[in-house]
Amino acid sequence: MSKTILFLFLSASLLFSDEAHDIMNKLDENMRGQNIYIQMSMKIVSFGHERTMKMQSYSQGTKKSFVKVIYPPKDKGITFLSLDNQMWQYVPRIERIIKIPPSMMLQNWMGSNITNDDIVKQSSVVEDYEPKIIKKEGVVVTIELTPKEDAAVVWGKIITNINTSTYTSDKDIFYDEEGQEVRVFLYDKVKKFGKYHIPTYWKIQPSDKKENYTEIILEDVEYDMNISEQYFQKSALKRFSR
Repeated sequence: MSKTILFLFLSASLLFSDEAHDIMNKLDENMRGQNIYIQMSMKIVSFGHERTMKMQSYSQGTKKSFVKVIYPPKDKGITFLSLDNQMWQYVPRIERIIKIPPSMMLQNWMGSNITNDDIVKQSSVVEDYEPKIIKKEGVVVTIELTPKEDAAVVWGKIITNINTSTYTSDKDIFYDEEGQEVRVFLYDKVKKFGKYHIPTYWKIQPSDKKENYTEIILEDVEYDMNISEQYFQKSALKRFSR
């Protein structure tokens, strides 16, 4: 009898594991497609000060992305290129290409509550974390993501709430290696673009600084378009800065 119960328990665990992987893969496909172009606005609120930026982003697969700042005028033309977990920045004002070193991966990106690591490791959640379903409530599934043994990641775990009617995330909570909550991503206003769904409103809230936050609004989204490979070469940093 005990062997039967153990077999049923192991079978259920394997089914839950397969389901968790399937949900995460569908979420990832929704977020990126084969490739994706996004124009977005970003509002950064920090210690009572507020500023707004606008950007264009081109991504292909899981290893290539190019971002260009188009507003405000003082930052216009700053570009970023991410290739295979490496990142470069071009600053027109000083006409220099700067490689972002590993020691700066946790630095805030353009003063926001997003890190350089977030920009570089866009596929990290699927590739570097093991998912486990910890709760189901209607169409919302809560999944705990823990780092795989040899994964070079900065988070001790991530808890994500995924709406399985659209395979989009409602909320992500990030924890450090000591299990302390570090920040929360909130997502809203899901829209459908072709066969894909994506939240068009994001809010990033540091857990220890409630007065600070970053809001991102996706203003234009195009999936599976013809994006030139020229965007994913180092020469793109200067070429598309203008």
